[in-house]
This record gives sequence, C-alpha cells and structure tokens, in this order.
Amino acid sequence: MSIKTFELVYTALNSQESNVGVIIVAAGSASRMAGTNKILAPIMGKSVISHTLLAFNNHPLVGDIVLVTRKDMILDLQKEVEKGGFNKVTDIIEGGNCREESVKKGFQRLIKNEKIKTVLIHDGARPLVGEDVIDRVIKASEEFMATVPAVRVKDTIKRIGTLGKVEETVDRENLVHIQTPQGFAVSVLKDSFEKAGEDLSLFTDDASLAERANYPVYTVEGDYKNIKITTPEDLILAEAYIKSIEGNIITNTLEVPSDTTNVEINKAWTDNDNKAQKRPESIKVDILNGN
Repeated sequence: MSIKTFELVYTALNSQESNVGVIIVAAGSASRMAGTNKILAPIMGKSVISHTLLAFNNHPLVGDIVLVTRKDMILDLQKEVEKGGFNKVTDIIEGGNCREESVKKGFQRLIKNEKIKTVLIHDGARPLVGEDVIDRVIKASEEFMATVPAVRVKDTIKRIGTLGKVEETVDRENLVHIQTPQGFAVSVLKDSFEKAGEDLSLFTDDASLAERANYPVYTVEGDYKNIKITTPEDLILAEAYIKSIEGNIITNTLEVPSDTTNVEINKAWTDNDNKAQKRPESIKVDILNGN
C-alpha cells in the first residue's frame, strides 16, 4: 500500500537573527463554525491565519515562526504563507493528537535554531493580537521565564451543581481570562515537557505544563480584542474590531487629504500593511512516497 507524506521544504529562507521564536498552532475546526474552517475563514479579505501571521511576521522582535497544523491543511497554509509573503515562517508541520502534542512537535522543530532563547506559543485562531501584547509577553518572559497575557473577568461567575442549581457566586476579584501568546524560556519549556510525560492531553494550555513542573507563571496585561475565533459571530466581531483599528491607524498615522477617495485610502493602508514584508523566493512541497 502506497502512503503519501507531505513535507514542506523551504529552500530560500534563512533563520532570523532574533532569539525569539513563535509556534502558531493552527489545526482549524468547523465544529462550531457552520462548516467553515475557522483558520481559513475570511475577515476583511484575508484569512484568519493570515491576520495572525501578519502580527508576528511584522513584529521587530520576532524571529523564526513554526506553523503546526493538520496534515490535510499543510498545502492550504503553504498557499497562505506564499500569498502573504510571510518570510519569517520557517516550517509548516503536522501536529499531534492534542494541542500540547502539537506544541511539543513545534517546539522540537523551532529549537533546531540554537539562537532561540524565548518561545511564544499562540492560537492561530486569535487574529487580532496586538504588537503591544506581544511586546509585553516577550519582555516579561525574558525576565520571569513563564508569562501569559490575561484580562479581568467582567461577568459574575457562579458555580453550579446538579440540574443547573446555583451552588455559590464565585469571588471574581482574582479571576482572569488567559489568552495567547504565552511565553517561556526554552529551558523552562524543555524541562516542562520532560516532566509532563507522554500523556499531554491532560493540559488545557501551555502554562499548565510549566505549573505542573513547579515553575511560577506570571501574568501581563492582555487585550479584550484578542478574541479567539470559535463561532461565526466571532468573525463579525473581529471585522468590527479591525475596521475600528484600521480607522484609527489611517487617521492617526497617514496624512489623508479631505478629497482622498476610499480606493486611495485602501491602497495607502495596503502599502503600509505590506511595507515590512518581503516575499520568500520559493517554497516547494515534496511528496514522498513510501510502502
């Protein structure tokens, strides 16, 4: 029986000089998206994953980026990388059976570049992560070795029992929602994986690995706009946020004469958006046949 394995081989990209590497977990799912793959779903003319990649590819402190995804999505993500000119992406690899298995595979690939000292792990379905959040996570991770962005819980939280009966109202004073990217020193993440053993399905996020290994994990300020796309309604919300952000950037950083047309504004924004990007010369996919 012939088995086909897809492997992406990057022939023109060199590792970046930065010591900060990024793992983006982009498995994608259509379970709550009315049949649409959330990673490839469009927002304002770009896929979710393209928005996510743009944030990290344009960040001056970020070096190598490793994308981890399902086997059947590798070619789709290769097309997104080529189309967006995301020159910091060094690998697109197949993930594991659970999130942390996928992160571990990405980590093993990322640290082949021995310059990497700090690792950020991000959900591919969080396309609105801002440069300021990435800044805070990098700086805090370099100091504290394990850092997560967090936002305060706004709603009242209640604990319920059987039949939905309310048991108690939980004090939300010290409760936060945890986001990504989550940042770690390479040494912390390596030791955490070694201590975690083989069953990584028990861990609900990356920081819980470090917690289990008895490393202190610190929080930095997150961003309420840094939402995770899980339902079609989230796409509508993300588009509204992007329109708001783009409007602020255009009015605050671009000189726009009063008689400028919408087309000219869009072109100015696009030029500004792509200014820091350099397209990779070539990315090829080898199809390896085995028996």
